[in-house]
Amino acid sequence: MKLIVGLGNPGRKYDQTRHNIGFVVVDKVASLVSASPSKVKFEGLLAEALISGEKAALLWPQTYMNASGQSVRKALDFYKLEAKDVLVVCDDLNLPCGKIRLKANGSAGGQKGLADTIRHLQTDEFARLKIGIGRPPEGWEVTDYVLGRFSSTENEAIEDAATVAARAAICWATDGATIAMNRHNAEEKKETKTKRTNGTSKKPTTEPKRP
Repeated sequence: MKLIVGLGNPGRKYDQTRHNIGFVVVDKVASLVSASPSKVKFEGLLAEALISGEKAALLWPQTYMNASGQSVRKALDFYKLEAKDVLVVCDDLNLPCGKIRLKANGSAGGQKGLADTIRHLQTDEFARLKIGIGRPPEGWEVTDYVLGRFSSTENEAIEDAATVAARAAICWATDGATIAMNRHNAEEKKETKTKRTNGTSKKPTTEPKRP
C-alpha cells in the first residue's frame, strides 16, 4: 500500500494559494484514479483508491502546514506503512515556477510542512514531489508570497505542472521512486532543453502581480 500526501492549509482563505499546490496535485490524483469520496480521518481528509491494482490512500492534512507531520504519522501508523511507502507533495521556493522535482529522500530544504513530517516520522527516507513556485519578488515577505495566489501569467504553467506532478505521483505508486524519477525528472529536463532550442525559455519581462 502507498500513501500520497498533499501539503497545504485548510479553509477557503488559503484555497489556490501557492502554499497549497500540494492539495491541488493530490486533488488531481484523486480525479485520475477515481478515488473514493474524502472523509475526515487522521486530522485530515482521506480518500482511498486502487492504482493499477495497488491500494493507495490520499491524504490532505488539515492541521495547517507547519503541523502536517502529525497527520502523516497517524496515517502511517494506522496502515502500518514504512516511510518508503510515503510520497509527500509540496511547494518549493527554490524551483522556478511550474518546475517539478521528484526525490526519493532528502532534507526539508526550508519547507516547513516537510520539516514537520521529517520530525514526526523521525526520518527523511520518504519520497517527496516538489512543485516550484519561484522566489518572491524583491521587497516581498516570504510569508505574504507563499500565502498569495498565482498571477495570471503563472496560472498556465502551474496548471500544467500540477497535471504532470499528479501523473508522476501515480507512477511512483505503481512503478516505484527510481522509475518515476528517471521518467518524470528526465521529461522535465528534456522539455527545458527543447524550449531553449526553440528560443522560448526567456525570463518573463514582468514580475508576478501581488495578490
